[in-house]
Amino acid sequence: MQKAYLLLENGAVFPGFRFGAEGDVTGELVFSTSMTGYLETITDPSFFGQIVLQTFPLIGNYGVIPADFESKTPKLTAYVVKEWCQDPSNFRSEGNLDTFLKEKGVVGLFGVDTRAITKIIREQGVMNARIQSEPALTEEQKEELKHYKVQGAVAAVTCSEVAMTGPADGKRVALWDFGAKENIARELAKRNFRVIRVPASATAEEILSYAPEGLVLSNGPGDPAENTGIIQELKKLTEHRLPTFGICLGHQLLALALGAKTGRLKYGHRGANQPVRDLSTGRLYMTSQNHGYAVLSETLPDGAKESFVNANDFTCEGVDWTAHNAFSVQFHPEACAGPQDTGFLFDRFARMLED
Repeated sequence: MQKAYLLLENGAVFPGFRFGAEGDVTGELVFSTSMTGYLETITDPSFFGQIVLQTFPLIGNYGVIPADFESKTPKLTAYVVKEWCQDPSNFRSEGNLDTFLKEKGVVGLFGVDTRAITKIIREQGVMNARIQSEPALTEEQKEELKHYKVQGAVAAVTCSEVAMTGPADGKRVALWDFGAKENIARELAKRNFRVIRVPASATAEEILSYAPEGLVLSNGPGDPAENTGIIQELKKLTEHRLPTFGICLGHQLLALALGAKTGRLKYGHRGANQPVRDLSTGRLYMTSQNHGYAVLSETLPDGAKESFVNANDFTCEGVDWTAHNAFSVQFHPEACAGPQDTGFLFDRFARMLED
């Protein structure tokens, strides 16, 4: 086993061992609390530019299952676990995690104290980190670590061209791809929509040229406020009152387009079993989430009604934009693997198109 180190921006050093691809990398260190769904985590485009640490101790025990991927290739910078399973057992498995990470060029680290690292992030907030073979940083590496920032994230993960899925005779829905998870398209197709997946660079005019009856704004990585061009185009689209459903980054971009503001969370919400409260009924739902920014409730404009809040920290988890025939949520109703409590939101979107 080849020794390597995880060096945090605050000076902490954690020894471990390499698996996956070789190499030294720098990224934003975040943790995910999901107990299952490591394949969905690794292939989620929203982790672009980040070193992802799993809090659950054993990862890889059910192998690699391409049918469960959320994108064709991982976009995360590196993957950190307590222990990885070398001999997975699952009738659907087509390989092991180590081989998969090697093939995709993703650096891995195991054998580190993931609990201690998670506590540091919870107490001090998300910070940059580096994986390398040496236990100490050079002055140049310290500067790189200090100034590292995830930038140009959406452009790096969006689709390169328009693609269509779902029944040819279904209602036409534009899926604006900011790093869309595959299961969003699957859930739409399951409801007999003709899904027109368009790149993040598409203009409002280009999207309208496909004559969609509804619009879905996908999840994606990075700081939502960085996407000024998308926000301007989205503002134009809201004037057409297309039935619109925003998810995660799409929720944040819609809020920015309609006059609200977003802010960075201390350590974000990443993982499964994140509780949110439906403000209209008081009911709690378990959700899957992956975001480091949130819509600031106090900045919502007149006519916007907060629909869900996080039961742990009371941050905004959903908004009804009734004046614009739109609604959006911060969590992932399509999540798989993860809680599927809120899958009914796709049915709500379908009813909007029927009406």
